[in-house]
Amino acid sequence: MTNEASKIAAAGKGSAAGRLFASDIDWWTVGIYVLMVFFGWLNIYAAVYNEEQAGMFDLTQRYGMQMLWIGISFFLAVSILLIDGKYWHMLAYPFYFLMLGVMLFVLLFGKEINGAQAWLVIGPVQIQPAEFMKFVTALALARYMSAYNFSLHSGKALYYIGLIIGIPVLLILAQNDTGSAMVFAAFFIMLYREGFGSALYVVALMLIFLFIVSFLLEPLPILFIVLLLCLAAQGVANRNWRDTARYLALVLLLGTAVFALCALCGAAIGFYYAMLAGVVLSVPWLVRYAVRRHLPNLWRFALLFAGAVLFTGVVDYAFDNVLQVHQQKRILDLLGIENDPHGWSYNVIQSKIAIGSGGLFGKGFLGGTQTRFSFVPEQSTDFIFCTVGEEWGFVGSLGVVALFFFLILRLMRMGERQKEPFGRVYCYSVAAIFFMHFAINIGMTVGLFPVVGIPLPFFSYGGSSLMAFTILLFVAVRLDASQYDESARKLL
Repeated sequence: MTNEASKIAAAGKGSAAGRLFASDIDWWTVGIYVLMVFFGWLNIYAAVYNEEQAGMFDLTQRYGMQMLWIGISFFLAVSILLIDGKYWHMLAYPFYFLMLGVMLFVLLFGKEINGAQAWLVIGPVQIQPAEFMKFVTALALARYMSAYNFSLHSGKALYYIGLIIGIPVLLILAQNDTGSAMVFAAFFIMLYREGFGSALYVVALMLIFLFIVSFLLEPLPILFIVLLLCLAAQGVANRNWRDTARYLALVLLLGTAVFALCALCGAAIGFYYAMLAGVVLSVPWLVRYAVRRHLPNLWRFALLFAGAVLFTGVVDYAFDNVLQVHQQKRILDLLGIENDPHGWSYNVIQSKIAIGSGGLFGKGFLGGTQTRFSFVPEQSTDFIFCTVGEEWGFVGSLGVVALFFFLILRLMRMGERQKEPFGRVYCYSVAAIFFMHFAINIGMTVGLFPVVGIPLPFFSYGGSSLMAFTILLFVAVRLDASQYDESARKLL
C-alpha cells in the first residue's frame, strides 16, 4: 500500500482528501513566510517609529497600514490554498490579458509618484499594478511552456516567449518604472533551467561588462578587449590558437598600414578607426580561412565582435539621450566616476553608515540612531535593509539573507518535484523573481548596484508588493500540494 493510500485508510474515506491536503502543504515554506512578514513589520515599525503614535494599529502611520496589508495578505494566502490548483492553469491567459489592460489604463490615467506614472488611486488606497504583472506573467509563461509539443528550441516558441515577457516590460518602461522592468530579467533564469542555451547568457554578461568598461576606458582599449575576447572564444571553440594569433597580427598590420597611409595623405584619422578599418579589410581572408578549414561557426564570432563594437558605440548615445539625469548620476556614482555625498550619493552613503554602525549584534530594537533621526530616505520601503543592519547587526542581516536563501531553495525544490511542466515553470519563475528582488535591493543598499525602486519582499512597506509576493508564493505552495491532491482523488 502506498503512503497516500495508508493516510487515506487511516483518516477515513469521507475526510481523507481534506486531511491529506493539509498534511501535504509545505509548512516549512509557510513558516518562513510568516517569520519574514512579521520581522519585516518590526523593521517598518522601527523605521517610522513615532512615540506619540506608537499603536501598532494606528492607520495614520505606515506600520499601522502595513499591519492591515498583512491581514489582507493572510486572507489571500488562505483563500489560495483552498482553491484547486488546476484553476490557475485555466486562468493564466485571462489574468495576463486583464493585467495588460490595467497596465495600459495606468499608463494613460494613472497617478505619478516619485517620477513614475505607475499607480492606480482608489480613494485612500494606492495600488501599483506592475507588482501583480510579475505574477500573471509567470502564470502565462507556465501555461504556454506546458502546452503539448512545446519545444523551447523552436523559433515560434522563442517568439511567443519574447512577447509574453516583452510586452509588460515595454509598458512598465513607458510608465518610467525601470526598477520593476529589470525584475523581468528573472524569467531568463527559469528559461535556463528549462534548457535554454547558455550562449545568450554569455553574450548578456559580455554586454554588461562592456557597458561598465565603456565608462572607464577609452574606445581604443575597449576595441582591443572585444577583439581579444572574441578571438579567445573562437580559439577555445575551434582549437586553432596559432591561426588566431596570425589573424590578430594581420589585423594589427592592416590597421597600422591604414593609419600610416592616411597620415601620409594628410587625412586626419584616429588609431581607433584605423583598427576598425583593419578588421574590415581582414574579412576576405577570414572568409577564405573559414571555408578552407570547414569552420561554419566562425561567422558567430564575427557577428559577436560586430555586435559588441556597435554596442559600445551606442552606449554613450543612450547614456546621454535615453537615461534620465538621476539614472545617469546613480551609474556614475556606482562606478566611482563622480562623488556627490550631499546629492546623488547621499542615500547610499547614509545606507552604508547605518548598516556598518550596527556592528555584530546591532544597537537593539528602536535603538538605531540613523533610523530614529531619518538620515536614510525611503528607509521603510526601498532601504528597509538599513534598519535590519543597524538594529540587528551582522547577525540579524545574515539571518535575513539565510531566510531568503532557504525560501528560494524551497521553491526550487517544489519545482523539481512537480509532475507537470506548468508547476515546474511557475515555481522556478517565482524563485527567480524573489532572487532578483533580494539581490538588487540588498545590492543597492550596500553600494553594489545602482539605486532603483525595488522593494525587499515581505520587508519593504507597501500593500501592492506584499499582496503580490504573497500571491506569487502561495500559488506555488498550492500547486505543490495539488500533486498529492490528485493522488488522493485517484485513490478515493
